Amino acid sequence: MLRASVAAEAAGVPSSTLVCDGFLGLAANTSIGLGAPNIPIATVPGHTGVQSKEELRRNVLGVTLDDVVNNLTGETATATEESEPGARDVVVKGGFEEVNRYFYEHELGDGLPIIPPTRERVEEFLRYTHRDPDEVLGILLPDSRGATVWSIAVNGVMAGCKPEYMPVLVALVEAMADPYYGVEHSGNTPGGETLIVLNGPIAKELGFNYTQGVMRDGFMANTSVGRFWRLYTRNIAGFLPHKNDKATFGNTWRVVVPENEDVVKELGWQPLCADMGFAAGDNTVTISRFTGGNHISSISGSTPEEMMPYLADAVVRQYSWQIMFTVGQGMGTLRPLILLGPIIARTIAGWGWSKEQLKQHIFDHARMPAREYERILRDWTVKPTWNLEEEVRLGRIPKVFFESADPDRLVPLVWEPDDYMIVVTGDPARNSAYVFAHNGVLGYPVTKKISAAPAGRGKRAQKKETHVAAS
Repeated sequence: MLRASVAAEAAGVPSSTLVCDGFLGLAANTSIGLGAPNIPIATVPGHTGVQSKEELRRNVLGVTLDDVVNNLTGETATATEESEPGARDVVVKGGFEEVNRYFYEHELGDGLPIIPPTRERVEEFLRYTHRDPDEVLGILLPDSRGATVWSIAVNGVMAGCKPEYMPVLVALVEAMADPYYGVEHSGNTPGGETLIVLNGPIAKELGFNYTQGVMRDGFMANTSVGRFWRLYTRNIAGFLPHKNDKATFGNTWRVVVPENEDVVKELGWQPLCADMGFAAGDNTVTISRFTGGNHISSISGSTPEEMMPYLADAVVRQYSWQIMFTVGQGMGTLRPLILLGPIIARTIAGWGWSKEQLKQHIFDHARMPAREYERILRDWTVKPTWNLEEEVRLGRIPKVFFESADPDRLVPLVWEPDDYMIVVTGDPARNSAYVFAHNGVLGYPVTKKISAAPAGRGKRAQKKETHVAAS
């Protein structure tokens, strides 16, 4: 509603955005990013989702209505904006502790110590990209701040990345700025967190872990690049807890998950980057936001048919309200992710199954009764779209969702087999998988190619630094 209100005010039409108590801070900070820091807001006491009709009516008439009338008939306050330091301004001088204290107090860090982004360190990162430091890769909501190559280098230094990772960081920010991903939803209620999947020979070249403990911190490349994502989302996009980040519980950042392409090639399968439209062997990053996940331990069986019930059941059990991204909000945008341990993938492929056959089998068997599907849509998500027969009749969803009137018929979680994303990674000797619950259109998968670093970069600078550059 804030965006609509800003558009109305810009056209000279008075507006009033209704905001519940718990979102007043979010509205204030978001309006700043929209360039309208004093947009008129009307308070709705409490949360409408847990109020009776009588209580809601009393709150609206007693509080909200007066705010709306005042907003529509009164004078709009003059907009004021705080200026930010320039890209190369020195914002603090001092030792490690002084720098970290400043960054923490000014909400520029994640609570852990950061590497001071001195000019020398930032410039060393810039030597690993062809891009101009002042180039803007996109405008990131909610703060509407430009994502510059300079700011990527600054946050890469802070996260503890090596300069050699710079091409990966640039590709990540290009993905973050892609409207299909929807960075503006990074602080939404479920607290979904982005997972980065890395493809290509660059994983080996830069020392990324793609075997045992692939999602565990402790490997510099995986850990620091994952941390960079969260720092950049904070410092440039503007998602800060208690402000624009309104995750109810939240998650922390995830380390990067590279695919084990040696195994993928051995199986005759295609890596994720090829599923996303690139060539096998390309260096790419794929980002997508997930609300949670579950480790599926000890998958047993010597044939695919014996193993598949574990996977199909695990996929179904991850999903409840998220199916509104299949039928309802974001029609057909649910993209479940399955991480397959190499030993599981080898067993499946050993029986002649292609990756496409695996996806088809999961599509055919990861299903729930239509009765339950509609109950979740109707009762859990409080959405008007829940009648599968009606949606099929109107041509909004595939016919597979209403092949009969039997309320116990089984219907899929997604529109088509290719909606499933499968990545081979993790401990090569363990019979396990990991299933992620996707956040649909609020974090849709986007893949970007990683550009090669310039040749002849020279040696890394080794100097004692005290001057710290701004983000």
